[in-house]
Amino acid sequence: MPADNSLAYASFSIYQDVEPPEFWTAYFGVTPERSGVKGERKVTTSGRLSESRWRFGYWSISSKVAVKTDRLEPHLRYLIERLGLPRDDLREILAKTNAKMRFFCYWDNEAGDRVPDVPSDIRAMMESLGGSIEIDEYR
Repeated sequence: MPADNSLAYASFSIYQDVEPPEFWTAYFGVTPERSGVKGERKVTTSGRLSESRWRFGYWSISSKVAVKTDRLEPHLRYLIERLGLPRDDLREILAKTNAKMRFFCYWDNEAGDRVPDVPSDIRAMMESLGGSIEIDEYR
């Protein structure tokens, strides 16, 4: 199934203004798909500089291209594995940098007959790390 027609995908994001995006890239050993420093101009998907500026520091990766399923669980498990979650020191680093961390889940449910599958172990892990899971459902 092409990524553009996917009914579900997830992203992992960290928002904070203390550390530059390179800090998170080194910490996770993963290159972000989007990142920015508060006050700097954003780069559009076409590579051009936007007039819009980052309101906060941002670092994010997504499962959209890598995982081909309309269920959320495989998307979340992919991100967890890629980032090496949970990490013993992550909650402390988030507190030290006043960072917010989340899984953001896209969920297309036009027919209204699908239920997002976020397993309890993933919910518990994110809660223990101080993060959140948000589901953006489209009907």
